[in-house]
Amino acid sequence: MSELTSKTLTEIRDLLASREVSATDAVTACLDRIAATEPDINAFTSVQGEAALAQAKAMDAAGPDATKPLWGVPVSVKDILATKGAPTTCSSRILENFVPFYDATAVARLREAGAIIIGKTNMDEFAMGSSTENSAFGPTRNPWDTNRVPGGSSGGSAASVAARQCFGSLGTDTGGSIRQPASFCGCVGVKPTYGRVSRYGCVAYASSLDQIGPLTRTVPDAALMLSVIAGHDQRDSTSVDCPVPDYAAAIAARADLKGLRIGMPEEYWSEGLAPEVETACRAAMDRARELGATPVPVRLPHTKFAVATYYIVAMAEASSNLARFDGVRYGLRDKDATDLIDMYVSSRSKGFGTEVKRRIMLGTYVLSAGYYDAYYRKAAQVRRLIRQDFLDAFEQCDVICGPASPVTAWGIGEKTADPLQMYLMDIFTISLNLAGLPGVSIPVGLGADSGMPVGLQLLGPAFGEDTLLATADALMRGIAPLPAPTTIA
Repeated sequence: MSELTSKTLTEIRDLLASREVSATDAVTACLDRIAATEPDINAFTSVQGEAALAQAKAMDAAGPDATKPLWGVPVSVKDILATKGAPTTCSSRILENFVPFYDATAVARLREAGAIIIGKTNMDEFAMGSSTENSAFGPTRNPWDTNRVPGGSSGGSAASVAARQCFGSLGTDTGGSIRQPASFCGCVGVKPTYGRVSRYGCVAYASSLDQIGPLTRTVPDAALMLSVIAGHDQRDSTSVDCPVPDYAAAIAARADLKGLRIGMPEEYWSEGLAPEVETACRAAMDRARELGATPVPVRLPHTKFAVATYYIVAMAEASSNLARFDGVRYGLRDKDATDLIDMYVSSRSKGFGTEVKRRIMLGTYVLSAGYYDAYYRKAAQVRRLIRQDFLDAFEQCDVICGPASPVTAWGIGEKTADPLQMYLMDIFTISLNLAGLPGVSIPVGLGADSGMPVGLQLLGPAFGEDTLLATADALMRGIAPLPAPTTIA
């Protein structure tokens, strides 16, 4: 592994700013690393090597710009975010050749901050999955053990960071799709408050749940990326117009966890947890106590309804959002269709994968006349109760803590035959999306049985990312860091 690619995002940022490393060197190191590891990992759907090198050379000629906090830093972007002039496929055949003419707001803000987009990362098709096995371009493999999944749906983004192919990545989190792969790959993953980051240019899966956030190797790296992409955007009506705190200052201001009340919901710490996950997470909580935090028992009583509620809401919204992919305006069109209806049916049948079709059919069913009240309306009512649980809990504590996943990364193909079992793997992450609140997953050790990373997630009140990041950083500094994965060259 190159010495350069082992640096964190903030380390390489500082080296670039001081001209100790050129942008060309940073990009070249990442491209070399991608060439060496990609045959094993398959983290990318496309690599924009020539464009990245050309941009790096132009930046080197102009010199570092102190107003650009990510000047010259190579990053990757989940292939669900529109990128001008580069493919945006959502890992689906129906968008295989789609090249947008504009950047998503989060991507544009990365570019404005001086970041170099080095490639688009693999994902579950249209972000539908928990393992990055539902990709039309093949599964991504976990850098810690290439026989295991990286989590999903932002598995390519997490794997690209863990494999040192780039210094940070953007993912999206609809039901835990940043936090769960961060947990499986030993990364830091941040799911911001709904509305904190503009969704303009993010291909919609479930519009009321999707959020864009960073995946990095450290909390300060995540804070830096979030500070760049956060903020109001007039092009997204759900973007909230409120000030973005100085996340770096919030981290610097908290040396320990004294005075912090950490809520411990019994629903997250009881049955269903793998012993190795519970052991690692409880050890992290013991360390939090040593750093001055006070654990507080709280209840989230409607957690048991979260999975069912999420899959009704998400699939209903997916069936509506994906109706636009009909072969007429863009994407795959079946040239052999004999009439208009045949073209609709054939284009969608050939373009969508099995999991996407399953979710469209379920979503269409729960929205259909005669079933809307029984399913969608009831789910919307339960969703409000789940949010109220969090609001009540935050009257007793500052942050809530629990495992990001009940298990560590499972084997490739181990759960693909049982979609319901796969859906249950998101049980600890889904509630937060339904409530629209922020969360961060941090690595807290390796499982004693599997040897795979274990993630602990911290959940906060709306727009409380500064408190979450400061807490996560203080706790990570008190825990032994994970080594780099050794199963890849």
